[in-house]
Amino acid sequence: MLVGVPKEIKNHEYRVGLIPGNVRQLVAHGHQVLVQQDAGTAIGLTDDLYVAAGARIVGTAEEIFAKADMIVKVKEPQPHECRMLRPGQVLFTYLHLAPDPEQTKLLQASGAICIAYETVTDVRGGLPLLAPMSEVAGRMSIQAGAHCLEKSHGGIGILLGGVPGTPPAKVAIIGGGVVGTNAARMAIGLEAYVTVLDKSLDRLRALDLQFGRRLNTVYANIETIEQAVLEADLVIGAILVPGASAPKVVTREMVGRMKKGAVLVDVSIDQGGCFETSKPTTHADPTYVVDGVIHYCVANMPGAVARTSTFALNNATAPFVLDLADKGWLKALADDAHLLNGLNVFQGKLTHPGLAHLGEVVPARQVIGR
Repeated sequence: MLVGVPKEIKNHEYRVGLIPGNVRQLVAHGHQVLVQQDAGTAIGLTDDLYVAAGARIVGTAEEIFAKADMIVKVKEPQPHECRMLRPGQVLFTYLHLAPDPEQTKLLQASGAICIAYETVTDVRGGLPLLAPMSEVAGRMSIQAGAHCLEKSHGGIGILLGGVPGTPPAKVAIIGGGVVGTNAARMAIGLEAYVTVLDKSLDRLRALDLQFGRRLNTVYANIETIEQAVLEADLVIGAILVPGASAPKVVTREMVGRMKKGAVLVDVSIDQGGCFETSKPTTHADPTYVVDGVIHYCVANMPGAVARTSTFALNNATAPFVLDLADKGWLKALADDAHLLNGLNVFQGKLTHPGLAHLGEVVPARQVIGR
């Protein structure tokens, strides 16, 4: 198979779909790899490293999209990239289609086979290709929030851990999954007063066993979320409904009653955000203010630590990329129900149940005829 790796073009996005080690693995299995010039240069993955691994460097994304059987990326294709896809071509990347009808329509029109990292599953019911970036984003959310709380950046001017004789900041984390757990780990490490809210008692028990009395766990409902948000200096939105839009759990009215200079970090923004006042931002312009509350809603947070993120993501995606290349997309999807769960768009048809609000959904197994 001819595998193509274009350079990412989203704002301040320096990650790359394949690292040289995984290129070498593909080449060892008899596949060809095209990598766009300077695709990984910004994070120290030079063209020479890719050539040494067996890739061929090409100058433009257009050449890659025109020739490759499978495109391996990191972020969702931008409109220009969607229009370069062709019928029968495989696209393997993050898509986050639920809040993005424009991208969805363009992918349907392309006739391509679009497999989303974020809905591939595993035997434990987890999301193995989302988890590495969720770990990064969860940890980064506390860094970003602490930065925004500084007075020079518009915040209330509070140090997360305080110092002897002063109270620590109050951090509320809504969602106790991978993002929430990693956010809690960082906030606890900085000695903040940390509360995690979740609707799963099993998840709250697991967090209690992991962190003990250093962490407060609260069952999430309208009342407890409101109370936590109004008391917090920093709120982390960490809610995920796989393949679907995130629910809006913090209303505009709640935001209006929060402390002035408090900070909201919406890690759910890729799925539409879990605060009513959220809108996507970029690393170039990461924050805005609503009712005196700072909002940090960067849609590709892990891109800020692009080298760490690239290697972490490639560790997870490598076996799936190799499987798709070795077997071909049809056999790979038919053989692996977990990879099949990643199929979101197939030759014009929507195939993931989380996209039902965007049009008719045909079950993935039905569209591949297995």
